[in-house]
Amino acid sequence: MFEQPAAAPAGSLDTPSNLVAATHRKSEEVVEVREGKSEAEDAVRVNEEEAAGEFKGWRIEDDARIELGGHRHSMAPHHVPGGTGLAQRGDDRLGPHHRRQGRPDPAVRGSPGMHLLRQTTPVLRILQKRCRSLAPAAVDVSCISATWGSSSHRQQSSEARSSSKGQRWDVVGALLGLGAVVAYGAHRRREVAQAESVLSQHQPRETGDSVSLPPKIYTREEVRKHKTVADGVWVTYGRNVFDITEFVELHPGGSRIMLAAGGSLEPFWAMYAVHNQEHVLEILNSYKVGELSPQDEAEVAADVSDPYSRDPQRHPALSVNSLKPFNAEPPAEILSENFITPNEFFFKRNHLPVPDIDASSYKLQIEGPRGQSIALTLADLKTKFPKHEVTATLQCAGNRRSEMNAVKQVKGLGWGIAAISNATWGGARLRDVLLEAGFKDEMEGAEHVCFEGLDKDLTGTAYGASIPFSVAISPEHEVLLAYEMNGQVLPHDHGFPIRVVVPGVVGARNVKWLGKLSVGPEESQSHWQQNDYKGFSPSVDWDTVDFKTSPAIQELPIQSAITEPKNGDVMTGDQNNITVKGYAWSGGGREVVRVDVSLDGGQSWQVAHLSGQKQKSGRAWAWKLWELRAPLPDKVSELNIICKAVDSSYNVQPDTVAPIWNLRGVLSNAWHRVHVTVRSD
Repeated sequence: MFEQPAAAPAGSLDTPSNLVAATHRKSEEVVEVREGKSEAEDAVRVNEEEAAGEFKGWRIEDDARIELGGHRHSMAPHHVPGGTGLAQRGDDRLGPHHRRQGRPDPAVRGSPGMHLLRQTTPVLRILQKRCRSLAPAAVDVSCISATWGSSSHRQQSSEARSSSKGQRWDVVGALLGLGAVVAYGAHRRREVAQAESVLSQHQPRETGDSVSLPPKIYTREEVRKHKTVADGVWVTYGRNVFDITEFVELHPGGSRIMLAAGGSLEPFWAMYAVHNQEHVLEILNSYKVGELSPQDEAEVAADVSDPYSRDPQRHPALSVNSLKPFNAEPPAEILSENFITPNEFFFKRNHLPVPDIDASSYKLQIEGPRGQSIALTLADLKTKFPKHEVTATLQCAGNRRSEMNAVKQVKGLGWGIAAISNATWGGARLRDVLLEAGFKDEMEGAEHVCFEGLDKDLTGTAYGASIPFSVAISPEHEVLLAYEMNGQVLPHDHGFPIRVVVPGVVGARNVKWLGKLSVGPEESQSHWQQNDYKGFSPSVDWDTVDFKTSPAIQELPIQSAITEPKNGDVMTGDQNNITVKGYAWSGGGREVVRVDVSLDGGQSWQVAHLSGQKQKSGRAWAWKLWELRAPLPDKVSELNIICKAVDSSYNVQPDTVAPIWNLRGVLSNAWHRVHVTVRSD
């Protein structure tokens, strides 16, 4: 039994009747208008961010039902935010790769009862606060939940309202619950008429398409206090403030996200432009908690200098996958025209801005075996060590990633088939430099050679990678500290003044703009060695992945692709022959010994002609170009062309992508397929 509160003044919003009226008005203020929906029930909904988690601690009985518009909706706990099995935050926009384990089934979240709760939750929250303000010591939130929990209770409360003398305080709870339903039902009948009016009065904010109550305002000083998981991790982007505490452990970049804690994301997103994508902004938007004060917003909006402003010019024929950092591949047909890829058309793979390095002051720092450090200038590398040349193909681990995307979305740049190129590199052997620094062919504790580039992010963290010491010191592996590319000074995009060239190994370990070299018992601890460029089972997703369980990619598997004709090309029937061209390569120095080509989807095969340099056994670092000229089959309207390669170890490409799919989209080497239409005229 509740205490009877003092009578409210006439006309006060604290009276039961006025509370119901206020409920009606408030239900009209918290709606969201969605464009492109013809149905009234799809035109307006409550902002999901406002609705999520507000029933925390409420009790709704298992048999709870509510009637609306002739329909009975279940209000059992499994349909209620905060009930059994449901998370407290409505961030299902994160998608399958970011959603925590134990999130509710989307089908449950989309149930009629759930939809109703989303519509009325903000209203009930307001009424709950009113209820507490009237009798803070006596009124429990169960005065509302009890009303929703039992239809018989609603009937009793309705009868109690007709009695002026026997009114008890729990009647207020009944009125609140019923008032919300009545207001909601009335509002539903006027949704279409009200939508245009609401939209004109409440314009959506820039960070989302929802209309909500005025955001809470924070100062920069308040944001700075939230720099740890214990205090909550807050960041700003533009004028908006976000609490990303729950997302920290889900961040694909690991703990690096904590560098922005308590501050602005803009400088980091200027460096890592991959974040400027719609789905990333949607994820961020789901964590919004307020906005910056106008004064602080102006400070944050100060110009952030562009770290990519000194990047070199690139050829316009390149197909750009990312501008900042710059990543691009050449037209595929160019690859098969030249055994040596021209520097301008060699694929570009950068992780950070291209550093501006003065060759005259450049020094390579080398940590010796006894802890001593030596520094070699560019002139030292050119004059103290014999120049060695090696023709080697470099391939990005993500080459042909777009084909994995066609099976299931992965994370990474959408490379086509041309993130691979071939060049003749010139420079000092890494073996010679290591011996000069005091290392021997076999040394205790010498397991890995770690490389650090001079390309760095805003925190000073450099790109890094490592290779086994046995590879680096081996004369057969021909690892170079290269300063020339195809007889020219190493271009800026490709590592000027010095880059590592590791023949037969994935491009990610061929560190550009080399600044430091060290030898030790452990591989590089850089993000790109530990938490990237690794392969996983198709069953592993971003909720279950553990990068520690998979080795870093070194040698790449057998690969081939068709560069001519292109997928979707059209041939005329008066052509008697067809020419198919492409490339083939295998990592680890394994030579390509055969390329099979099919014109009919794999029903029959022909062997292509291979061309390329003669290479030593076990040291076939360069690709093979291949070509097939064959009669055009009679009476065909289409050709389904396939290629597959075989290397000297008789490794062969898998026939389809699905069995080798992985969440990072690396190691994509299934049979390459091209569809061509043949016209009869």
